[in-house]
Amino acid sequence: MPQSDLNQPDALRRLLEAVAIGHLSPERALDQLKHLDFEPIGDFAKVDHHRALRTGFPEVIWGPGKTVDHIVQIMQTMAGRTPIVMATRIEPEVYVQIRQRLPEALYYETARICALVPLNLRPRHPGTIGVLTAGTADLPVAEEAAVTAELAQFQVKRLWDVGVAGLHRLLSHRRVINEMDVLIVVAGMEGALPSVVAGLADCPVIAVPTSIGYGASFDGLAALLTMLNSCSAGIGVVNIDNGFGAAVLAGQILRTASRISKASEQ
Repeated sequence: MPQSDLNQPDALRRLLEAVAIGHLSPERALDQLKHLDFEPIGDFAKVDHHRALRTGFPEVIWGPGKTVDHIVQIMQTMAGRTPIVMATRIEPEVYVQIRQRLPEALYYETARICALVPLNLRPRHPGTIGVLTAGTADLPVAEEAAVTAELAQFQVKRLWDVGVAGLHRLLSHRRVINEMDVLIVVAGMEGALPSVVAGLADCPVIAVPTSIGYGASFDGLAALLTMLNSCSAGIGVVNIDNGFGAAVLAGQILRTASRISKASEQ
């Protein structure tokens, strides 16, 4: 069935009838429905309600460039369809305006994340994501990663300010590092920390360069190139300051590992 046809109620009814009479398997129907559901909001947005069904993670709102009214309307639309609604890179003054219209909205100030979250939010996925920073200045990006992972219901362990300028600080946490299932390592300046961590850990390492550093760091480009050129194996690198993307990648690694483990037990 062409994808465009699935946006028509009659075509959807025919799809369901085909399942009911046995002409189409539930698995095939689900595969087609995965790409069905988006909802227009005025003339400025189309909310992808089925993204979590396809990818395991719901759509997340990118805050910069949107008006407060647009952010609020999108959050309200998503709230009826997904238990957790999240907007990234929300500045404090923007949150104040959002909260006037959405009093239940929470704000994670260091991470700059605004979210609608159920009261009983708990980790529900197996595995633990460790998030490390080289320095305190890297905290906003690291907290974006940590909070994103927690809102996606993964367990997170934080280790802050363990950069290579004082390597003993990192080595004092070797036991914790060895207990992690995925590591997100956030560093600016020369960006050396992920290489060191990958040389100690037996799990995937996701390196996040930050735009922290003096002039020759070129707003994170030096750290990005260091991480891309790492001689340590097992490192994946995301873009500069992309804590959100690192968290999603870490979550996908854990979800895939869990799926493989369950399949092997059957």
